[in-house]
This record gives sequence, C-alpha cells and structure tokens, in this order.
Amino acid sequence: MDGVLDYRLFRIGDTTVTAASLVAAIVVLVAAYVVGRLARRLVSDRLLAKTRLSVGVRYMLGRFTGYLVFVLGAIMALQTIGIRATTLTAFGAALGVGIGFGLQDIVKNFVAGLVILIERPFEVGDRIEIDKLAAEVAEIRSRATVLRTNDDVHLIVPNSRFMQDVVVNRSYDRLLYRCHTPVSVDNASDPRIASDALLEAAKRTEGVLPEPPPSVRFRGFGSAGMQLELLCWTDKMAHRPGALVSALNFEIFDALKRNGIRLPQTEIRVLGPEGASGPATPASGTEAAAPRPREAHR
Repeated sequence: MDGVLDYRLFRIGDTTVTAASLVAAIVVLVAAYVVGRLARRLVSDRLLAKTRLSVGVRYMLGRFTGYLVFVLGAIMALQTIGIRATTLTAFGAALGVGIGFGLQDIVKNFVAGLVILIERPFEVGDRIEIDKLAAEVAEIRSRATVLRTNDDVHLIVPNSRFMQDVVVNRSYDRLLYRCHTPVSVDNASDPRIASDALLEAAKRTEGVLPEPPPSVRFRGFGSAGMQLELLCWTDKMAHRPGALVSALNFEIFDALKRNGIRLPQTEIRVLGPEGASGPATPASGTEAAAPRPREAHR
C-alpha cells in the first residue's frame, strides 16, 4: 500500500507529485469548497442577518467570504503537493497562456461578476430590464446571474452581458415607478370630463399612490379619437406590473361608463347606385350587402 501511495505520477517543475500528495491535495480542495459554501451562508444568513445591511450587500459579503476561503484552501492544496512559489510562477505563466486562448470567456464573466458584486448596479431581489426582458434578480453567481421572470421562468445570463448592454434597474435607489396608461375616447366627448374620469379611476385603484398625485395629459386628436394618457405613481409596479395595469384598465372603463364618455367607434358608409351616401353602419363585424349593379339597356 505504501508503494502505491509513493508512486510518482508526474512532475511540475522540480516537484514530483505522488499519489499520496495528489489525494491529500484533492481532499483539501474539496474541504475548502465545502467550508467556503458554509462560510458564505454563515456570513450572509446568520452573522449579517440582524444588521441594517441590504440583502444585496449581505449576499456580496457572503460571496467574497466563500471565494476567500476557497482560494486559501487551493493554496494549501498546492503546498500539500509540494509546489513552491517559484514553481507557481512558471505554472502561472503557462496557465495564463491557456486562459488567454481557451478560457477567456469564463475569465471575462468571472471578472464581470466581481464588478457587479463590488459596484452593485443591481442586487438580489431587484427588478431589472435588459434587452427588453423584465425579470427579478434571483442569484448572482461567479460566472452568470440567475433571473426570474413573472412566469416563474429562470434565465441564466452571463455576467459579461451586463457590462455590455444597458440595464434598467426599476428598484435602484427607490421603488417608485410612474405608470403610463394611454386611453382613447370619442371625439365628441368632453376632454375635461374624460380627464376627471381618469383621475377618479386612479384614486379607486389599489396600489396607486396619492403623492405624487396622478395627472392626465391630452396628447392630441386623431381619426381614432382623442388621445389621453393617465400618469400615476406606484410602489407596486416593480415585480408585478401586469396586475396594476389590468386593475387600472378595469377602473378606467367603469369611470368612463359612469360619466357617459364613449370609446372611439368606427362607422362604415355604403355608397348607393347613384353615389349617394347611405345610412352609417357601425363596424360591428357584419358585412354590408354590396349594391346590385344596374342591368344594361338592350
């Protein structure tokens, strides 16, 4: 058994690696990985749980603690094999060449992950938008960030994407969000009454903040009716935007109906045989009968 453990596997510089030293290094490396994960959870979930630090900051400190423990364990594993600093220098140069050719994407994503954890453009729990995709930050890993959409679909996005694309953070600094709801009403309606109806709908909708107060903009006229826009502030929009928009639309419909405001309607006029305009027919999905052509005189 001693002969098997003392068997020389390979050499790294002037250092001979035996089976025993390799097994010991693997054990130390695995132990460093396990202890690093435990230390990360201990720091983020236990030691800093009662502090005033945000979830993102606690997560970042826990990640750094786990990385530090693993790096120290990797150094101990190399020393167990017998690799010294001079050997590490030559090995690091060769490893750098390999990284430059084959692992550049992994290194780029890892560095981007460190930048995200240090600068904190977004944190775990924030609502962000990237490339027209809105999702919640579920986890920031060393290589990629896990996003969770409203449909509970998890997306794994490489960290380098966040360094290249524009990221919209809906939760940055404060959770206030201004909701834009366009509304079209019939041209025969009074725009002032319609504006009051929209403000009434905003007050009746749960989640709309009274301060700053809601407002209505008159965007202009059009063939499809007058174009209005309801603007209101909320702190419920970040994670479930569709629910608030739906509730606003229901209240707007009821408010317009109570105040006698009609929605735009399209009318179709059918020309008779002599070119005279016939009665207006609303476009309700039914097809008007085409006029019968006159018979030619023989």
